[in-house]
Amino acid sequence: MGLGGSRTPDKERAISNQHNAGSKGWWPAVFKMPELDADLDHIIPSVLPPFWAKLVVGFVSLLCFARSYDGDFVFDDSEAIVNNKDLQSDTPLGDLWHHDFWGSRLSSNTSHKSYRPLTVLTFRVNYYLSGGFHPVGFHVVNILLHGGISVLMLDVFSVLFGGLQYTSKGRRVHLAPRASLLAALLFAVHPVHTECVAGVVGRADLLCALFFLLSFLGYCQAFKETGNKEGTHSSTFWVLLSIFLGAVAMLCKEQGVTVLGLNAVFDILVIGKLDILVAVRKVLHKDKSLENTGMLKNGGLLFRMALLTIGGTSMLYIRWKIMGTGPPAFTEVDNPASFADSMLVRAINYNYYYSLNAWLLLCPWWLCFDWSMGCIPLIKSVGDWRVIALAALWLCLIGLLFQALCSEDSCKRRILTLGLGFLVIPFLPASNLFFRVGFVVAERVLYLPSAGYCMLLTFGFGALSRHTKKKKLVAAIILGILLINAMRCVIRSGEWRSEDRLFRSALSVCPLNAKYADLNRHVDALNAWRNATVLKPEHSLAWNNMIILLDNTGNLAQAEAVGREALQLIPNDHSLMFSLANVLGKSQKYKESEALFLKAIKANPNVASYHGNLAVLYHRWGHLDSAKKHYEISLQLDPVAVGTKENYSLLRRKLEQMQKKDV
Repeated sequence: MGLGGSRTPDKERAISNQHNAGSKGWWPAVFKMPELDADLDHIIPSVLPPFWAKLVVGFVSLLCFARSYDGDFVFDDSEAIVNNKDLQSDTPLGDLWHHDFWGSRLSSNTSHKSYRPLTVLTFRVNYYLSGGFHPVGFHVVNILLHGGISVLMLDVFSVLFGGLQYTSKGRRVHLAPRASLLAALLFAVHPVHTECVAGVVGRADLLCALFFLLSFLGYCQAFKETGNKEGTHSSTFWVLLSIFLGAVAMLCKEQGVTVLGLNAVFDILVIGKLDILVAVRKVLHKDKSLENTGMLKNGGLLFRMALLTIGGTSMLYIRWKIMGTGPPAFTEVDNPASFADSMLVRAINYNYYYSLNAWLLLCPWWLCFDWSMGCIPLIKSVGDWRVIALAALWLCLIGLLFQALCSEDSCKRRILTLGLGFLVIPFLPASNLFFRVGFVVAERVLYLPSAGYCMLLTFGFGALSRHTKKKKLVAAIILGILLINAMRCVIRSGEWRSEDRLFRSALSVCPLNAKYADLNRHVDALNAWRNATVLKPEHSLAWNNMIILLDNTGNLAQAEAVGREALQLIPNDHSLMFSLANVLGKSQKYKESEALFLKAIKANPNVASYHGNLAVLYHRWGHLDSAKKHYEISLQLDPVAVGTKENYSLLRRKLEQMQKKDV
């Protein structure tokens, strides 16, 4: 394969294609090549057989992210894996179906309601096979999953670009091998995928994407097995299988359910061949001929739409029943725009977040693992210069929508509409439109939408090649993008190998984030305190400072390790017991935390914060009577403690509500 080089004369190429069709049986000569593929023949002059195309895409995708194979557990990995008891064999498997992604009970007030039991199950298998928390096995699985998904994208793009047309023998034609190969390569090397591949918790997105694509391809099978005769038992089987695979995708991550929407759009536009612009015109002019269109009389289509609707509704209802009716426990620092009082401020900032996501797809050099904690200040007026980004985004989207609806070329309409559908539909759960999400911008949610972006970009390159005489320049640009993105993937994978590198990499992108703001001082302080404990192992203050700093920066696993090490050396220090108890409480290790709090209180019973923090632990744990007791003791010792007074008031209101319900 090459992205440039000498051209074969058109006649010779046609003969070559026909010969390949006869000998290989995968490109029938009686159908002409789709126009987009013809536009790309200057860029990819030779057509690779499917096996070799998949081998190339798989190899490139693995090469880009292989550097992360021996990285540490970083960032959210600590909470979802290291501190998650659901991975350990002493936790019954059945508990996975009642816990969230982080190991909390879904009914808990502190649960984020992230219901991904199948992803947690794969973590548990990893833990069992590797004999503990050894990150290599976890990382290797993620890398292999991305490779498999990238290979699968070849088949998906082939359908999206070429449509579903079959010969009388059931062989699909218009495979669009050049377009699907280029789009799959662009997907395989996109740096925005690094968080999903190099961060172990990104497996939720990878598994969701895998079953999402399988669901889509399964839905496409409904139109192959029936020989284009709709409504048969075989067609129904494939639709039901597609719905089942969509449910599996949703049990890996919530956005998996959106595949049903994509299947419906594909069915209506590609199989039903609906021309949206014509339909809108007929509706506006009250044209009765709309009633006579084949789509409305198409019983097979209506039946499939009914199945998709029933399936999707059932999946959401069951998930709602399992998850409970309570909203997720997010705070303002997680998603400040969603807490804004003004609807206008919320709308402006949500759209600004959309433009940032679009920019990450377009220019993935600007990457950060955490965009919360003040990283992106709120836009509070239309006079803010960042509003320009909103305007640019919507100008591009409106332009694409206009082309998708109004183009006279049916192939162009189909490709642009499906590209936009793949870009937008999987992103909807992260859009804040239906419910509040727990982040501002998250690169991981772009894993599936990036497929739509790669499709649109490939279409754009085809159009550019068609309208310019500088074919070699276009080929050079594409090759440059692939090489630069691949290099960026390798570099970014290295940054995800350790938490220190990851935090440092974010300084230039999000200097306003409270977690980086003092990173250099934090690192220096940790080194200084560590040196102090080496010189003087009983240096209690240095140990405490390390625990508190690691706790405050969200490194709970490291804070716990340091706390345990400190207590081994200074077993009777009640301040160390208190600090470690706080860390264990945040990690939901309630029993251990309680024991340490009580031990610290026994050693020094007159410290208000000891009782106050123990009360908070009981409050979270659901032991409300014990929480009330220790709040009251804490307030007796320190009557002006604002935080304790607020927590005590919340507890009293909750107890009163419970008493009313009992009555």
